[in-house]
Amino acid sequence: MTRADISGGKRTGTTSVKSVDIDSIRRAALRALGPVRPLASGAALDESFMFHARRTRAGYELPPYYLVYFLLVELLGFPHLGRSEKVAWSVPVELKDRVFMVEHRKLGLGVFADDPEADEGLAHEVVTCIQTGVKAARPYFRWVASEAVKGSQVNVVNGSRSLFQRFDYLAEAYKAKAKEAFDRKDETEVETGKSELGTWTVVHHPAFRLSLEAHWLALAAIEAFFSWTEHVFIHLAILKGRVTTGIEVADLAAADWAGKFKMALEITDPVTKKYFDELVAVRKKVRNYVAHGAFVKNGEALEFHSGAGAVPVILAGSPGDGRVDLGTYGSLEGRDAIALAEEFIVHLWSDDRAAAEVYIQKSGLPLILTMAKDGSYFEAMSSVDAMETLVEALTWQFDMAANMDW
Repeated sequence: MTRADISGGKRTGTTSVKSVDIDSIRRAALRALGPVRPLASGAALDESFMFHARRTRAGYELPPYYLVYFLLVELLGFPHLGRSEKVAWSVPVELKDRVFMVEHRKLGLGVFADDPEADEGLAHEVVTCIQTGVKAARPYFRWVASEAVKGSQVNVVNGSRSLFQRFDYLAEAYKAKAKEAFDRKDETEVETGKSELGTWTVVHHPAFRLSLEAHWLALAAIEAFFSWTEHVFIHLAILKGRVTTGIEVADLAAADWAGKFKMALEITDPVTKKYFDELVAVRKKVRNYVAHGAFVKNGEALEFHSGAGAVPVILAGSPGDGRVDLGTYGSLEGRDAIALAEEFIVHLWSDDRAAAEVYIQKSGLPLILTMAKDGSYFEAMSSVDAMETLVEALTWQFDMAANMDW
């Protein structure tokens, strides 16, 4: 960065919109910002200030960097200095004839001053004014977000790896607990003692408690599996080019599990359809009842009196539709459900979807909707090698951006 004339700094304007009165919001935000103003037009920053300004303590209390940027640059049109080494953007501001730099560096957003010790109090005022301005600009931020998701200039966060790790951890914990329960099925623990009423004896069967704990772990693992698949199905639909805008992602995220499954996979494939039907049964028998506060594991929420004795009533339909039935669906063993889930995972990443696993499950990269729209993902889905090449290139770009190595 060289000596900079602020009047030549980059400005990013806003476009007029019908649904939001940007001018009114701008005036309100400017009032809220109080005495903080952009550096006077035509003023110049000395190189020593730009290179040697130091971080103030007050700057750690700034709102998130994107809110500050949208407030100062996008909404209010403050000039900024653009990118430089390890710096994403810099906005020089004035307060009481003192110059400060609101700057997003590699180590975070901050307020920088020539003499932080002497100017700490004024830096705190700058931060307070920006916080107030951000609050006043909230309607603008909501509009920015709504406009952004209408198009494809959006990245979709990829949490597949951590969600799968949760499932894997719980499934393995279930298996270990179930094995311990089986290994100790014949074990008893006898406890004796004396009281005023005489001698007492209690016999404990550790396997009973261990089996109960295994059941809890199995339910948690099944819940984690469906959480992971709902996430993965959205990403797979993006890679296949079936979802290309933020609005479409939001709509798919709001859809039920079956809807996500059908968007991501070919339900006409007999093997895939078989897994779909079996997994839907698991959701009905195990997952849905637990997730929606069932009274017991088989869906019995009520019992009524009859000549036969107590009769269980099960929730036969989807939550909220009011359908009930007698009897029981029968318990689906945790080991069966988890084995089914693990078999499905192998099927999910087989054939032409092996390339998708490279991106979704192994790279951890977000899904870039512009690449779904322009066909880049579709081309990379042609082979594992093609996807690995794409992942390598994108990883390099993300690393460079994270380090602010422009």
